[in-house]
Amino acid sequence: MHTMVPGVAAIALYLFVAIQSSRRIALTGGTVSFRTMTGGLALLALVGHAVTLYPMAVTNSGINLGIFSAASLVAWLIAGLTVVATSRRALASLLVVIFPFAAIALGTSLLFSHPHILPRYSTGTALHVGLSLVAYAMFAVAALLGLYLAFAERRLKSHHPVMRFLPPLSDMEQTMFQLTAIAFLTLSSGLLLGFISIDDISGQHLAHKIVFSILAWITFAVLLAGRHLWHWRGRRAVHLVLGGFVLLALGFFGSKVALELILERA
Repeated sequence: MHTMVPGVAAIALYLFVAIQSSRRIALTGGTVSFRTMTGGLALLALVGHAVTLYPMAVTNSGINLGIFSAASLVAWLIAGLTVVATSRRALASLLVVIFPFAAIALGTSLLFSHPHILPRYSTGTALHVGLSLVAYAMFAVAALLGLYLAFAERRLKSHHPVMRFLPPLSDMEQTMFQLTAIAFLTLSSGLLLGFISIDDISGQHLAHKIVFSILAWITFAVLLAGRHLWHWRGRRAVHLVLGGFVLLALGFFGSKVALELILERA
């Protein structure tokens, strides 16, 4: 099947749902329900994205995790996670940001191709890759919530009203910590499986990824420990969430940009 048709359709649906969701949330404060037309179109957008992504990522030679394919996959996971959890208003309001991002990532993968084929590997390695990508997607949503919190708090301190589509700050903060905790456990499992499955750190160009991943893991561990023991919240928590996510992004996408696009190495 040609990937362009479902891809373009998914992009159009992503943008339409984002516009409709922003109107609905701004006017009524409501969420996107699967019982509404907008909710159904959101699911169709995810299906179209998956249909487009599958032949790009799964090849006869192995799994393609080139930078554009990987970005599209992560965007699909983030969008899917948000749609599944739209009963939480804190996440429903993120649709207006995440869906356009998913449309851009999908469009970029359709326009540009820079394959990085990973040969068939063991079950442990496959689980490591899958868990790491899911954790990355959850951390990305938590980081977006952190940015929302920082934006809302700045407006309040400058005596400006918070935008109507933003839910209460307490709900946003609680959701951010819950996502971070689940993502931390997922990342821990993925890293453990990765360490077990490593064959050649130097030959596989993994040293930088390992360093950044460990630093990110430590950052999130400190955040969750501080939350549990000393009830950390507010600006300190947001900074740690954003810092941990940046470290993960540098380890994954930063290294892929350097190796695949600049140095042109696998």
